Amino acid sequence: MSSYAEAGEPGDDELLFLSLGGAGEIGMNLNLYGHAGAWLMVDLGITFGDEETPGIDVIMPDPTFIEERADTLAGLVLTHAHEDHIGAVPHLWPRLRCPLYATPFTASILRRKLDEAGLKDKAPITEIPLSGRFDVGPFNIELITLTHSIPEPNACVIRTGAGSVMHTGDWKLDPDPRVGPSTDEAALIRAGEEGILAMVCDSTNVLVQGSSGSEGEVRETLTDMIGRFDNRVIVACFASNVARLDSIAHAAAAHDRSVGLVGRSLWRFYEASQENGYLTDIPRFLSPKEAALLPRDKVLLICTGSQGEPRSALARIARDDHPDVALDRGDAVIFSSRVIPGNEKSIGRLQNRLTERGVELLTTHDEKHIHVSGHPARDELAQMYQWIRPKIAVPVHGEMRHMQAHAQLARECQVPEAHLAPNGTLLKLAPGQAEVVDEVFSGRLALDGNRLISMGSGALRERRKMLHSGAAVVTVVIDETGGLQADPQVSTHGVFDLEEDYEIADSLIDSAADAVDDLPRKSRLNDDHVHEAVRLAVRRLLRALCGKRPTVDVHLVRL
Repeated sequence: MSSYAEAGEPGDDELLFLSLGGAGEIGMNLNLYGHAGAWLMVDLGITFGDEETPGIDVIMPDPTFIEERADTLAGLVLTHAHEDHIGAVPHLWPRLRCPLYATPFTASILRRKLDEAGLKDKAPITEIPLSGRFDVGPFNIELITLTHSIPEPNACVIRTGAGSVMHTGDWKLDPDPRVGPSTDEAALIRAGEEGILAMVCDSTNVLVQGSSGSEGEVRETLTDMIGRFDNRVIVACFASNVARLDSIAHAAAAHDRSVGLVGRSLWRFYEASQENGYLTDIPRFLSPKEAALLPRDKVLLICTGSQGEPRSALARIARDDHPDVALDRGDAVIFSSRVIPGNEKSIGRLQNRLTERGVELLTTHDEKHIHVSGHPARDELAQMYQWIRPKIAVPVHGEMRHMQAHAQLARECQVPEAHLAPNGTLLKLAPGQAEVVDEVFSGRLALDGNRLISMGSGALRERRKMLHSGAAVVTVVIDETGGLQADPQVSTHGVFDLEEDYEIADSLIDSAADAVDDLPRKSRLNDDHVHEAVRLAVRRLLRALCGKRPTVDVHLVRL
């Protein structure tokens, strides 16, 4: 760490902001506020792997900075229950061991996650009521109810002796959210009148003109759409979008269809919703087995897998290997979700499989209001700035292009200062003028099986290299004098089929043997020298033969 971060605990007159995840990217949010010798964490989420991270499904921020200061971490406040805001808690809480604060619905989801990780009775969760106000160390926090694509999204007004911050979390301005209360405009206006030093705000949709649209419009669209079909209908959506489940249920009921849920995560959110008084005025959802017994024109299925996830319910249905659900020609699948950047190929493959089966597809390209975003477009952001009137704007929850556009919008809304603070940027908000005072370590951790490893680890670098270029393994047996005791053995993976390519196999064996024979006698007695000579010789030949640089591993056996 550099000088400012190492200087000691945040001062009594200081207010610091630091993001270790979610600033300069969309996903895996981790935000820190420093004041009066303590730190407050807001959200602790994950993102997901892609084709460039083979074998890695879950990625999260590296918490090293705050882990080294865990005794000063007063607590973790969770704004809502999306994976990119709470998903890392079961993995990283054992390193932090701080109190957890969440509203009831978020707490219900989190308890299920902690239970799966064996931490349910170890990690303390304090439930905060909607619009609650509470203290965490030197921070006084007020929750303000917003609207989003999940129940109970909260902004946090963080009050300190050095000034107040509005941390918005994820939000939109939905006049008809269908599930849960509308945005508490009065509380936002009061906070603005009280005086907000800085607003740390969602940038996801800053490039979108107008407003994000309402869930009420989605309900109307789905009701009309479902009435067009006489066969089985599937709606694919995000499991966490509880309002969407409600909209689909009402749309199905309008056409005398029962609704089944297909996918474990859907049942998890359904159960948590009912625990907290949501989804209680709709007919009971059916299991896949129950739904399979109904006529095709009397059932609608809600499925996970709208992003083309290969192990999801919809992917299994598309491959015709789901135990309870099958699609026939003339059935319909409605994609009631947005395409998350990076998922285009997987979604395309899924939709092609469905089309090949004669299934009719409907997406946001076909109907504008099949889905609406849970994040604010430009008009909504401008309205929030009119209510809050902060002195400083700090865009987060976006890539750099989103954050830069957000900073410009804030200036157009007469905010005096707008600062970009991507991951690892320590921003001093008070005292005096806001400024970047340090850069600290901010990395990524990958969940590799059941262990956490750095995304920069040698294992992942090698795995990525093998994914693109293949690998070769060479075994060399030499005696104590450095003489070869047998022909080297060579195997390749993802490069050549040596059982068929005899000439290539012989060439690789010869290159390994020649590499040993060409070494001076003294070097043959040095394992490192033998290892490197063989590795370089085989790699050079492979590059000449295939134009790539496969990973080459040498096993040296001395007799």
